[in-house]
Amino acid sequence: MRLKIYNTLSGKKEPFVPIEKDTVKMYVCGPTVYDTSHIGHARSVVVFDMIFRWLTRIGYAVTYVRNFTDVDDKIIKKSNETGEACTAITEKYIHEFHNEMDALNVLRPTMEPKATEHITHIIQFVEKLIVKGNAYAADDGNVYFSIDAFEGYGKLSGRNPEDMRAGSRIAVEEKKKNPLDFTLWKPAKPGEPYWESPWGNGRPGWHIECSAMGHEYLGEGFDIHGGGKDLIFPHHENEIAQSEALFGKQFVKYWIHNGFVDINNEKMSKSLGNFTMIKDVLERYSPEVIRMFLLSKHYRSPIDYSEQSMHEVSMGLDRIYGFLERLENLGIQAENKEQGLLWQAFTDAMNDDFNSAKAMAAIFETVKKGNKALDQAADQPDDEARAEMTQFRTDMAAIAAILGIFQETPSAWFAAKKDKGMAQMAVTPEQVEALIVERAQARKDRNFARADEIRDQLQAMNIILEDGAAGTTWRFA
Repeated sequence: MRLKIYNTLSGKKEPFVPIEKDTVKMYVCGPTVYDTSHIGHARSVVVFDMIFRWLTRIGYAVTYVRNFTDVDDKIIKKSNETGEACTAITEKYIHEFHNEMDALNVLRPTMEPKATEHITHIIQFVEKLIVKGNAYAADDGNVYFSIDAFEGYGKLSGRNPEDMRAGSRIAVEEKKKNPLDFTLWKPAKPGEPYWESPWGNGRPGWHIECSAMGHEYLGEGFDIHGGGKDLIFPHHENEIAQSEALFGKQFVKYWIHNGFVDINNEKMSKSLGNFTMIKDVLERYSPEVIRMFLLSKHYRSPIDYSEQSMHEVSMGLDRIYGFLERLENLGIQAENKEQGLLWQAFTDAMNDDFNSAKAMAAIFETVKKGNKALDQAADQPDDEARAEMTQFRTDMAAIAAILGIFQETPSAWFAAKKDKGMAQMAVTPEQVEALIVERAQARKDRNFARADEIRDQLQAMNIILEDGAAGTTWRFA
């Protein structure tokens, strides 16, 4: 099955055909580094990390650029509030971002440019737009892009400029020819960072930064541009306008946008006080749980972060690691061989617009069948069953490299979970064992009500009981 990608520009899935054979150039909008990153940032980064891994796996030479916006009104505001230099603030949060993404097993992009390192290229970009008649300089030091001078404005978001102008709430600035014209360069206010330019001391607008850096590293047109759905308008719409106006050719062939992360079925919002920071989530959950949660839904769909959803993901990972542990105990390991049916199902899912949710479903279905087969064989599989289990383990090793999950050994996974659970236990391990003995006696006495009561009591403490031929074992959920 050939790779198909949902293209925001066309509003449909399209076969993926890169501009240059066997080569992919991809640009993804990175964070504005003025504060700690939240779980919504993590979703975009993890999604495009998966896409980067898959494109590489199927044979493309991928140049992946993800930028840092390190000059912005929010950064300047924080600098004024704290007294810290803008550079100190941005470097602090870039370092924090890297630490968090490393914890989430995110591969570094090919390049991570900063806007402040590309001011010369940005100024040249703006100068050329003025010469072509697509931008104009006001006498107050502002430079604006004229949307009326670009015929295709609105094609990414599906918005009509005339409708936007008629219903616009944008304050009409006297220097603008059209209230929808956007800023390419702005004059510096007292105390703000600035760079010298033909229009006076100032700094770039947000939109021009990505166009300039995309051009510098990937050329006049490239294959994939991505980011969150909130960037479709105005950021990506404006990138298209200024880039295509200057170069006279298609800026990006495929636009990919990931859905939002909601918190307990509400939109994440500072006004609601429900911004959930990555570092806080990392304190509560294993990085693999977080990463699996972020990939558990199709990337274009919204995903809801809650204690319940994280618990369900954690339990799902336990099921997979539990099956891998059974294979490990039987001496079944991955081999250097061709991939099998699970890998084919995984490939079909990934080639269908990077459908990680469908891929996860295939894994769980295979684990379910595998556990059933081992149960029926009393953990003594015949040669044919062992061959199937070996193929599963081989496929899972390849899948792990794409999803960035299942990186632990089963023993290390459950040991770490138990250690974390021990630290949070309201009872001692000895008390748990005593309750298990009491439950076993209750079952023997056919006092099933008491047996169920003990199980429920332990479940309330996130302790899961597993009954087997060798007796009852316990672990943390």
